[in-house]
Amino acid sequence: MVYKIRIILDAQEDIFRDIEISSGDTLEDFHNAITQAFGFLGNEMASFYTCDDRWNQDEEIALFDMSDSGDVRLMNETFLEDVLTEASPKLIYVYDFLSMWTFFVELADIVKKEDGRSYPNILFSFGELPDAPPEKKFESDPSFDFNDTLDNYDDLDFDENWN
Repeated sequence: MVYKIRIILDAQEDIFRDIEISSGDTLEDFHNAITQAFGFLGNEMASFYTCDDRWNQDEEIALFDMSDSGDVRLMNETFLEDVLTEASPKLIYVYDFLSMWTFFVELADIVKKEDGRSYPNILFSFGELPDAPPEKKFESDPSFDFNDTLDNYDDLDFDENWN
């Protein structure tokens, strides 16, 4: 089967790509298709994240395992059809953890393969990627007072004369 997927940059203006890719391809194949579709070099770290229908991030599926535990799911071992389904049609994709290019990935349709057509394939491209990633506005906990914490060094639990 072939997945038709829309990848939308998390930005104010509309910037997206529609890609069709074989459901049996790995997330690494999909990562490569996304980087090519948006014009990235593809030489930065990236991860997919499973999420719920409200885009709340869940499990990470990484390009490389950088953890000490070794229990991270990897893109080259995970197939699209195992994480992207009609029941769970959304993923979050983050490219370049220093710049945090963030994309919303959503399954639009599942169709049969067409003879003589190669996959992955860019179906539609809309909008130009900006020179820099859009700024993220993170919400803080309004009940947490940073000034109170920094003024009270006794609660920080460290030795002032450590060197």
